[in-house]
Amino acid sequence: MRRGIAATALVASLALAATACGGSDSGDEADGPVTITWWDTSNATNEAPTYKALVKEFEAAHKDVKVNYVNVPFDQAQNKFDTAAGSKGAPDVLRSEVGWTPAFAKKGFFLPLDGTEALKDQAGFQPSLIEQAKYEGKTYGVPFTTDTLALVYNKALFKKAGVEAPTTWDDLKKAAATVKDKTGVDGYWGSTQAYYAQSFLYGEGTDTVDADAKKITVTSPAAKKAYGTWQSLFKGKGLHKADTTADAYAHIQEAFVSGKVASIVQGPWEITNFYKGSAFKDKNNLGIATVPAGSTGKAGAPTGGHNLSVYAGSDEAHQKAALEFVNFMTSAKAQETIALKNSTLPTREDAYTAEVKADPGIAGYQGVLSSAQPRPALPEYSSLWGPLDDELIEIAGGKESLDKGLGDAETAIAKLVPDFSK
Repeated sequence: MRRGIAATALVASLALAATACGGSDSGDEADGPVTITWWDTSNATNEAPTYKALVKEFEAAHKDVKVNYVNVPFDQAQNKFDTAAGSKGAPDVLRSEVGWTPAFAKKGFFLPLDGTEALKDQAGFQPSLIEQAKYEGKTYGVPFTTDTLALVYNKALFKKAGVEAPTTWDDLKKAAATVKDKTGVDGYWGSTQAYYAQSFLYGEGTDTVDADAKKITVTSPAAKKAYGTWQSLFKGKGLHKADTTADAYAHIQEAFVSGKVASIVQGPWEITNFYKGSAFKDKNNLGIATVPAGSTGKAGAPTGGHNLSVYAGSDEAHQKAALEFVNFMTSAKAQETIALKNSTLPTREDAYTAEVKADPGIAGYQGVLSSAQPRPALPEYSSLWGPLDDELIEIAGGKESLDKGLGDAETAIAKLVPDFSK
């Protein structure tokens, strides 16, 4: 999920309107190559160089197309695209977080891709990822990268403590206490962010809303039990107290990669950063396990990732070029290259080559993908984490009770989905 929670490099605001090439703003290219603009929302340091190299490969193979590559900070991209598309100035291709797909499709900003060049290899992709790219029966994105959350742990610290990867949250508490006793470092450090708390909901068989029943469920007994378990993991032997600062994400990540905490819940977008840490100079010291299960006995984590989507407001020539570009970037060869260079998870099985699976991070996360739970095709779904982010940090910091925080979140969510019952 790069989802605005990952530490994104702070870069100067881009003059994006000037670089967008959608619609009729692209200039007269009748006598030369068509120039399309791609807004890439990946990490500018760790991932973007790979994409830039692939752009050059595409241009070399498609002399009639040029690609204007623009790296847009992830945490700014959704609002910037929304604004640009509304004024007919959006890029021809967007690296869109999967949760944005239904909202932009509902607004008519994305081109349906069924039967187009972009999706001619549809059978090669994991079916669940194709489903997640759909809205009201039509496909609006081609799966580009996928991810989910996992319990990542320091194998050496776990071995020293004599503990195995826990399979339930109760087991995690016990393991954390043992790690503290045997090694002196905390066994687990949890996040206060709503996306990371999602696994606790799945472990109780619930979610923030029941999209089919059009009902808000964030204060249901199952949800309260889930968030109660989440809250309990900030206090106890070997459990690091909640970090409610603006830099909490970076603090948790730094503690883990330097061996100051034995386990956290994290996604594969951090694999390359794990390997840069002193604790994981030996990549095989990185342990990856399915997130612990709740009282239902089942474990679940949200499915994240990105699709490549085409702007519906571009003219025919630009759409044609954009569809060719999307097909190239999501091909098995490109997916393999991206995985090898960026340690991200491919979206198609034929890209999981022996060389790709030799990366222990990729192999580990591939092994937990079966527990990933797709999001409902609800345009407002991703925005529901906003109110919870506001309330969970207050709950974790002891500034308000669980009941009050969830009640306030329910009130805020009701404004986002006014046709849902409580």
